[in-house]
Amino acid sequence: MAPRTILYTGKGGVGKTSVAAATARRCAAAGLRTVVLSTDPAHSLSDSLEVGLGADPTQLGDRLWGQEVQAQRELEEHWGAVRRWLGELLADHGVMDVAAEELTVPPGMDELFSLLQIKRHHGSGEFDVIVVDCAPTGETLRLLSFPDIARWWLDKVLPWERRVVAAARPLARTLIDVKLPTEDVFTDVQRLVRNLISMNEILRDRRHASIRLVMNPDRMVIKEAQRTFTYLNLYGYLTDAVVVNRVFPKELAGGYFGEWQARQAERLAEVRDGFAPVPIVTARYLDSEVIGSAMLDRLAAELFGDGDPAAVMHTRLAREVSSRNGTTTLRIAVPFAARDEVSVKKVDHELVVSAGRERRTIILPPVLARRTPSGAKLEEGSLLVAFPGGD
Repeated sequence: MAPRTILYTGKGGVGKTSVAAATARRCAAAGLRTVVLSTDPAHSLSDSLEVGLGADPTQLGDRLWGQEVQAQRELEEHWGAVRRWLGELLADHGVMDVAAEELTVPPGMDELFSLLQIKRHHGSGEFDVIVVDCAPTGETLRLLSFPDIARWWLDKVLPWERRVVAAARPLARTLIDVKLPTEDVFTDVQRLVRNLISMNEILRDRRHASIRLVMNPDRMVIKEAQRTFTYLNLYGYLTDAVVVNRVFPKELAGGYFGEWQARQAERLAEVRDGFAPVPIVTARYLDSEVIGSAMLDRLAAELFGDGDPAAVMHTRLAREVSSRNGTTTLRIAVPFAARDEVSVKKVDHELVVSAGRERRTIILPPVLARRTPSGAKLEEGSLLVAFPGGD
């Protein structure tokens, strides 16, 4: 049986690492062999768990392991030949050594290679649950979202490129001042594409893999999370829960933090509207810094109560996009809405959907934000909004 894979992502400073560590401890306490790994370049998992972690899994207790993936090591393993070839090519054309080395790694690739540790653990059979503390992963996950294109490139394009380069290499040495890629370079690229395909299959398995967004009840953080949520849905990745961390409790109403608590209550209402029907999980602002086993277990109790942290809390994509005959259709889940209750309005990059007293604001991707919806209809518990034309 495939292991349960949970990825936590969110803006820096929202408590994402603490939530991931707390989830892992609760899973291990439930008897599940659990590894929690950080792929965020700014590692803080060691600090959260109060134990030193390395590039390989370190056993922290009964059925619990921790790991801080070292991007440099992953780059060398998966991209070493390409990096050396590009570095030599750039250096030969006058680019300074340090700059050449930096330019050989496209933005986001270090995070991508770190995520490949999920595939390694997935195939090892050593763990029941894999919990991942990610950096904001929108761009990285986009690289994993097109397996059909990757397969086409792997099957059709790469073999021809290899043959052409192999045939041209002797000629290139005498006619042009360019060092053509070696067989090792093509091997690295081929391995990367195969890994992308495998990772896509793992993360799109909605029975076993999901992403959880972590945020604080602050307007800017919520907007950023909504944007990430839209892209995750478009790429076919399941968000099974939204975690709102550091919420002031109702008991503070009327006191020094009363106004702040009231504003947070308004923001929580926005979160419920903006991410419905995905479950919202909240945790109060705790009275001590969430570091060490005792505080992590307190946070886990806030988040999950007596529930199962490894359960898939929501099983359907909240939004889906399809295209046909030049029209793109956005499908939005609006269960229990009656036909005469639903209205749709587009404001800049946002689509405002109202159903009775419920209201949902959806951040549109740029390609749809540039278009004007031509109509909407209800169909089997979903609202279908049509966007004709466009590039």
